[in-house]
Amino acid sequence: MLGNLPEDTTGFVGRNSELAGLDRALRDHRLITLSGCGGVGKSRLALRAARRGRPAFPDGVAWADLSPLQGERLLVATVSDACDLSDHTPRTPVDALCEWLADKRLLLVLDSCEHLLAPCRTLVADLLTTVPGLTVLTTARRPLGMTPERVIEIEPLREDGPEALELFRRRMTAAPPGSGAAGAPEPAGDGWFDTADAERICRRVEGIPLALELAAAQAARTGTAAVADRLASRFEVLRADDGVPVRPERHRTMITTIGWSHELCAPHERLLWARLTVFRDDFDETAAREVCTGGPLGAEMVGPLLDGLADASVICVRTSAGGGVRYRMLDTIRDYGRMWLRELAEDGAVSDRHADRFLGLAEVAHTAWLGPEQAHWYRAVGDAHTDLCTALDHLLATAPERALRLVGLVGFFWSCCGHLHEARGYLEQTLAAHPGGGPDRTRALWALGVATTLQGEYGTALRVSDACTRSARRAGQAEGILAAAYLAGLIALLTGRALDADRIAATALTETGCEPFDSADGLRCHLVRVFALTGLGRLPEARERALWLRRGCVARGESWTRAYLDYQLSLIALFDEEPHGAAEHARAMLAGKQGIGDSFGIALGLDLLAAAIAAGGDGERAGLVYGTGQAFWSTVGHPQRGTPELAAVRAQCEQAARAVAGDAVYERAFRRGARSDRESGLKAALIPPPH
Repeated sequence: MLGNLPEDTTGFVGRNSELAGLDRALRDHRLITLSGCGGVGKSRLALRAARRGRPAFPDGVAWADLSPLQGERLLVATVSDACDLSDHTPRTPVDALCEWLADKRLLLVLDSCEHLLAPCRTLVADLLTTVPGLTVLTTARRPLGMTPERVIEIEPLREDGPEALELFRRRMTAAPPGSGAAGAPEPAGDGWFDTADAERICRRVEGIPLALELAAAQAARTGTAAVADRLASRFEVLRADDGVPVRPERHRTMITTIGWSHELCAPHERLLWARLTVFRDDFDETAAREVCTGGPLGAEMVGPLLDGLADASVICVRTSAGGGVRYRMLDTIRDYGRMWLRELAEDGAVSDRHADRFLGLAEVAHTAWLGPEQAHWYRAVGDAHTDLCTALDHLLATAPERALRLVGLVGFFWSCCGHLHEARGYLEQTLAAHPGGGPDRTRALWALGVATTLQGEYGTALRVSDACTRSARRAGQAEGILAAAYLAGLIALLTGRALDADRIAATALTETGCEPFDSADGLRCHLVRVFALTGLGRLPEARERALWLRRGCVARGESWTRAYLDYQLSLIALFDEEPHGAAEHARAMLAGKQGIGDSFGIALGLDLLAAAIAAGGDGERAGLVYGTGQAFWSTVGHPQRGTPELAAVRAQCEQAARAVAGDAVYERAFRRGARSDRESGLKAALIPPPH
């Protein structure tokens, strides 16, 4: 069951009637849009309704935040991620998504659609047509304009009602006293919070929740009286300049309140606010320091300034899964800051530094691939996906040769961890944009070849592999020669040519004199040789080489290669009729693939584990694990894949399991595994049975 709802860290005030109406709409309609001005609370209301309505959707709730997207390129990929689909096929992403959801009953929430209305209309139309059990809830400043669409206009809180006052009071109480701009006075005396002044503030900002939060952050520093007076003055200036109120009034009120908060920030805070808008997703202090430092803004100033912007509710703060502090800017506030970044004529320079930052991240991840931080860097590259794409888009327009380097470095990470379509699309675009030669082109061709291989397009992959080999030979660097050999060997393995695979890898290793742990590309060539030896039936030699390489991986904390060595050792143990050892190695493989989020590898590992369990005589549990494996195969969109020798193992697994448990018991267990929550099924599979 899907349930990837964001955490609600600030609580919820009122909205009982809106929630009741939204509950009814979710029961009676398939497309509902929450419409309203920026900052009115659409996202928070959608989140609360999604939590309340989750029991009505057997396959759960998928939440797709569209606010980080600059254009439609990543729209389907973002929705696919939210739906736990990491498609490995050459189909169009929307076709893959429709097929994946076709038999499901779930709620899909598309949050912040206003800048993508046309592509969202197209996607939603396709989904509602092909997925009869789907309900879609969107939030946007305007309706999608589809038929049928149940539009619910979200109004601000009643400016003279108790809910607006309660929200203001809560946010003001939660803010650190005395927070805000440097040198601001500390609040003092009984006038810090005055109900009458607070009510004046609520009326002045028309009960818009985000405006109330911004005002509350300032009131925590100066008291309610000062904020009420300043807001009154600010809005009078607005009316005097314009003569008459401007429509839409509430949107103007929101922008005016953000502008007032902007004015109350210290000059360095305002500069940092503008520069931070280049980030499309979460960021940490290190990233902010690297991208935003320059001119009057010193690196040592960034940390305290982030604290000040957080105290002013300009940025949100959360704690990451690893315990670090992460920041994020709401899209309404980001839009205002980007306007100032353009006014400062700094948007190009800041985008350059942003691209430098994420190219640097990719270079470090690539260099560290062979070491103990490998799994960390897989997660880091995954977490930075939207900003890496933003950096690529910028470099494609300004420095295609640097775009080629960046996409070549991240393409393999993306291909392994659920971003195969984006990897292939960016690699093809960048190779076309920069046709020059050199090591970076070899690396990009290698990554493209891996991507097309994983999609099962072996003809295309062979052509790319040949181009990669030619590029590597022209560049004359050992790393490129080994990378090209790995790609050619991988294709040979998957197309049943184990002898060719062994020859290709052995020739490259001899030519370059590469020991197993001299380089990542060299280690992958050694891995190809292990696979080839198994495919050729030279099992003792394959086992010896796999154990030798595995010891080196364990000593260095490397996990990707180690997982595939465990895969081979499990397969060899099955061929040697050692089910217990086969199960141990299959579980070790699964743990490694789980650590880097490789659904394709997890599916392979579950198939092997099921075969080992069946060989050990537990037919019912084999069916359960085999069913869980099928659930993972469905997320990558392929029928069961792998090297040719695995097909016979799968067939023997099912035959043995059915013989032990009986067809009826096996079928029930298989269906239970296939329909269960994948992560729970994987967790259960990783637990060895008691001896």
